[in-house]
Amino acid sequence: MDFLENLSIDHSKTDHKQETELETEETELDIEETEWRLNSLTLNLRKRNSKPLKIGEVKTKKNHLLEENRLRDLEEIAVETQKCSQNMDPEEEEPYMDPAWPHLQLVYELLLRYVVSSDTDTKVAKRCIDHLFVLQLLDLFDSEDSREREYLKTILHRIYGKFMVLRPFIRKAINNIFYRFIYETERHSGIGELLEILGSIINGFALPMKEEHKLFLVRALIPMHKPKPISLYHQQLSYCTIQFVEKDYKLADTVIRGLLKYWPVTNCQKEVLFLGELEEVLEAT
Repeated sequence: MDFLENLSIDHSKTDHKQETELETEETELDIEETEWRLNSLTLNLRKRNSKPLKIGEVKTKKNHLLEENRLRDLEEIAVETQKCSQNMDPEEEEPYMDPAWPHLQLVYELLLRYVVSSDTDTKVAKRCIDHLFVLQLLDLFDSEDSREREYLKTILHRIYGKFMVLRPFIRKAINNIFYRFIYETERHSGIGELLEILGSIINGFALPMKEEHKLFLVRALIPMHKPKPISLYHQQLSYCTIQFVEKDYKLADTVIRGLLKYWPVTNCQKEVLFLGELEEVLEAT
């Protein structure tokens, strides 16, 4: 009887050992499969694969990735943020942090690396990075998360520098955002970041300055002094106007007249900002 019990015990140990070995083998297979997938992705991205994906496949996979992760509905996120902020003390309110950011950061990093890569062929990439793509990218600048806006600023700036055919469209699209901000909503989270991009663009304008660039100063930048929340982006706005004056000193008259037109009569804090900008304009001349 004891002999049979010992046999039974030994048999159960053998079964347990076999199950453990099977689980170990399955885990090793999963690890190997994961490593293979990562290596394959790396090879495709770095173009070391002897049989890279076809253009159509790359476009389809890339668009699906971005549409599912990057091109999301900011209105729904804004509603959720508003619900959360209703129960918060305004004095203790902290900047909004998107809980999905660890995942979104990977998507933005992938897009950024694709845009800045020296292996990226602009003739091929422009099939994906087109006017619609730029508009969708600009829509995301209204994100409440500053980390996302920083990535967007870097990516859009790189796209502007690399895809020359898109430059006029990008400037026009940013103008439209400013017009809506000035004359309709007076609310947008990414005005500061957009002005930073424009500051770099203005710095690269060739001389003599084109008439369309001067019109941008008159129709977009100077009226940007009108909205109430100017303190949130005045530093970037002032940098842009000074860039114009440094490029062409004759534009100082246009800038000064614009400042006087929107001069804040009853807002002391805003008036201090205007005085500082006026001083910088005079120094630049």
